[in-house]
Parts: sequence; C-alpha cells; structure tokens
Amino acid sequence: MGIIDRFKGNEDKSEAKPDFSKVQSGGSSTTPAPTEPVAAGAGRTYVVVKGDSLSKIAKREYGDANKWRTIFEANRGLIKDPDLISPGQLLNVPEP
Repeated sequence: MGIIDRFKGNEDKSEAKPDFSKVQSGGSSTTPAPTEPVAAGAGRTYVVVKGDSLSKIAKREYGDANKWRTIFEANRGLIKDPDLISPGQLLNVPEP
C-alpha cells in the first residue's frame, strides 16, 4: 500500500508488520577469517574493532603503545603488515 492509498482512506488494517524477533547479532560475512588458529593458553585473545591499530591495542592491554611489536610477533601467521589489521580479526595477545 502506498501513501496515496492512505490519504484516500483505503488503508489496509490487516497489513502485517515485519517480525524481527529471530534476528541474531553476528559479525560481517566480509570480515576475513583468521588463517591460523590462535594458540590456546598463550595469553588472551582480542577481536579487532574499527579504528584499532596494534599500538592502540598494546596501549590498552599493556599500558605501553610501544609494545605493539609483541602482538605483531605473536600473530605473524595472521598479520603480514602491522599497519593492516581488520575489524573482526582475532588476535593473540601474549602475557606481558
């Protein structure tokens, strides 16, 4: 039904509204999946969010942005370029 029908008084009162009750949250299907599993027990895991960089993650996790290389080395199999990490990427954050 269009807006003109509403002005003409032809409003369909039985029009069903969309049901979003079964919608689930989740990641984007375009986010690249990790190429290697993160080693269990080797520290914590961290999911990259938009705007993150290795130095921002290091600052948050270690209190020192200059420790970004620790995270980079622990994820060599996943990260080829330390300047290119993607939202949704799962990183291993080793213990300090």
